Amino acid sequence: MRTQSRPARLVRWFHALCDGVVALLPARLRRFVAPTFVGYLLVSAFTFGVDLLLLTTLHPVAPLPVAVTVAYCTAFGLSYLLNRVLNFESHAAVGPQLARYIVVVVVNYLAFILGVTSGVATLGVDYRIARIVGSLGEGLFMYASMRWIVFRTKAAG
Repeated sequence: MRTQSRPARLVRWFHALCDGVVALLPARLRRFVAPTFVGYLLVSAFTFGVDLLLLTTLHPVAPLPVAVTVAYCTAFGLSYLLNRVLNFESHAAVGPQLARYIVVVVVNYLAFILGVTSGVATLGVDYRIARIVGSLGEGLFMYASMRWIVFRTKAAG
């Protein structure tokens, strides 16, 4: 009998966790929540923690736009990798997929990260709270983009 590799077991465990969370939802909600959305939320919670940790570490020594940019790029690189491997289990060619991801990230960065975060911070709100506000729109935009643009499959459209 052949044993699974550690990465394969991790992917199976991650999918079982996502399926288990969806199974706990009320039946009406369960119809609308894809396991990949739960997976996206788990990956995003982790990478957002990385983003905030880096932002908090860098902001005292760098201007806010620089600190936001470095934290953002690091977190989104990690998000791409984790979503590709764990959540969407993509085996598509990396080049075209990464190109689509970069376009999505640039749009997201300009609209939600710099736009909303800087705009809310300009209103006098603490930069960490401003970043959280920006992340709300960012989260929905990024999930939809990953599911239907970046990691799309022919069967999913």
